[in-house]
Amino acid sequence: MITMQQFMETIDYRVTDSSEYLWQCFGDNAQTLGSNGSGYTINITFDCQNQTVYEMEAHDYVNDRAYRLINPDFAQAYRDEAVSRNLRPDEAYDDVDFVNLECDEDILEKAQAMVRGKTYDTRVQVPITLPDDELLILMKMAHERDITLNELVENMLEQFMRENSIEKLPAKITANKKKGRK
Repeated sequence: MITMQQFMETIDYRVTDSSEYLWQCFGDNAQTLGSNGSGYTINITFDCQNQTVYEMEAHDYVNDRAYRLINPDFAQAYRDEAVSRNLRPDEAYDDVDFVNLECDEDILEKAQAMVRGKTYDTRVQVPITLPDDELLILMKMAHERDITLNELVENMLEQFMRENSIEKLPAKITANKKKGRK
């Protein structure tokens, strides 16, 4: 999960808001820090005692987009509390829903671009864990086609979705090598 240091570097150490987090899903010591700028707000909610990061949000008001990365250990508690408060768990504001992200790098890249007023990739990175033998096969296939491993995996997933009538979703695929894990 994201660290406080990564968050602070992403917002160029420019904190403009601080408040106690008023819901109970993240415990009694939850605090939120925010950085507001021209067309964006970046927030992080964390435990002020042990520095556990619960979630990070990046709101792009210029393009009406909102991204969120929730610590998986607390995601269900958040959803349960939202429902108990008669709120939609994925609503960011008005008619804008959060795009829930799974990769630290994804939200950090998007947030940093917002802070700097740059364009960013709106696709969602999807982490994939492959055993070494399968990774080697895919790397050889990518080499034979003169494309990157990520491009190959993205093409394969898009083809699978087309063939199985799965709605095409934007995705930036990142393949991660994890030894001994399937």
